[in-house]
Amino acid sequence: MTQGGNAPLSASRVTVEVTAPKQLDVSGLLLTEAGKVRSDADFVFFNEPTGPGVTHRPGGGATPDAITVDTTAVPAEISKIVVTASLDDAGATFAGTEPTATVRDADSGQVLITFTPPRLSRETALVVVEVYRRGSEWKVRAVGQGYADGLAGIATDFGVNVEDSPAPAAPAAPVAAPVTGAPTPPPPTTPPPMPSAAPSSGKITLDKGRVSLVKGGSVSLEKAGKPFLAAVRMGLGWEPAARGRNVDLDASVIAFDAQRKKVDTAWFMKLSIFNGAIAHSGDNLTGAGVGDDESITVHLDGIPPEVCGLVFVVNSFSGQKFTDVANAYCRLLDASTGDELVRFDLTHAEPRTGVAMCKLVRQFSGEWVMTALGEYVDAKTARAMVKPAAAML
Repeated sequence: MTQGGNAPLSASRVTVEVTAPKQLDVSGLLLTEAGKVRSDADFVFFNEPTGPGVTHRPGGGATPDAITVDTTAVPAEISKIVVTASLDDAGATFAGTEPTATVRDADSGQVLITFTPPRLSRETALVVVEVYRRGSEWKVRAVGQGYADGLAGIATDFGVNVEDSPAPAAPAAPVAAPVTGAPTPPPPTTPPPMPSAAPSSGKITLDKGRVSLVKGGSVSLEKAGKPFLAAVRMGLGWEPAARGRNVDLDASVIAFDAQRKKVDTAWFMKLSIFNGAIAHSGDNLTGAGVGDDESITVHLDGIPPEVCGLVFVVNSFSGQKFTDVANAYCRLLDASTGDELVRFDLTHAEPRTGVAMCKLVRQFSGEWVMTALGEYVDAKTARAMVKPAAAML
């Protein structure tokens, strides 16, 4: 399974194992539709190994840490179970380490799904997969979202009171510090309280100015720990790969709710949505000229609360492939000053008719995070991009 992909579960009881060359602690969080735990009892890990429908299996020898989910026993108000992995060694990061999640039928041991997140760097904890309801069906989604402030950062995002929760590390081992590089305390005889996560520690923000992203990279639209912008402009540009041949591409933005259902789309046939909170610049028929070919302005404060994700896509309505396009990019600008804040350049092309350039996702904390996608699909219109774009959230 690739990042963002999902699949139905063919078993009612599944075990999610996470393995890596380094020792990992695997945990599970039971979340409501609001994306939060009901209480700290919904945080299942080595020191609190059982929850309603969810159990922790400690690793040992060749047996990895794992979370087992009995979907028939999960309370009705729980919409998903998030499975996380954190590094056992204080100060260690996932750089050079490729954790792999294996989802098995808990009764037969049959492998149902495997997922290895894209290359990681300074992350110290990871939301690996989520087991979630979709109507009467249970599915699994490959997430692969990294955190640089350890499991404390994940727990805080999902509503766990980390100051009162025991640290999820083996009792005889040093407790993992929440900030990369922080000193390791001596091994305690009893698990101490988990330290509070430093909110701006480790994640990429706008504090140091312009950010250049690579595929899969993310940046928080924060500066000095606070939202930096009220309005941003997403500029998208491209050039014909063959001299003298125009390329007519269409840029659009698709808005999704928390269940990854489309709320609305801004494109060349509908230039304004949400009472002008998102406004499209209009269609460019050639790709010629300097600067952005099309742009979409987003007033973040005006986005309806039900909108949790925006996916920016580019399509070739006339059927030309992206191998006929050169220097495609997207960039995020301060809408008031025009200053470029974030840039992502496509470094390769595929002979397909659609590409998801990037996404803006509203976090549980309220901050917005931009992630570079660069994922190609066969889709000539924004309408045809809805399903693949939803899978990338």
